[in-house]
Amino acid sequence: MAINVNNREADALTREFATMAGVSITDAIVIAMKEAIERRAGNESPAETAVRLREKYGICLTPSSRKPLSREAFDSLWDEG
Repeated sequence: MAINVNNREADALTREFATMAGVSITDAIVIAMKEAIERRAGNESPAETAVRLREKYGICLTPSSRKPLSREAFDSLWDEG
């Protein structure tokens, strides 16, 4: 199967990566795509991170825990007020 690259920047970057890695252009594309897919698949949103950490530490959100803290609560952390 063939890949036709008609973009000079894509061609130049692929060739640069192939040279750096000491591999063929085809292998450079395979490596780069595997790394890109792995990196993106491993990303989680901040909300997903929060859910994962709550599950890990057994934290349940309650209606009162969803309320924002008062300004005084934050100020007390720095002895302001």
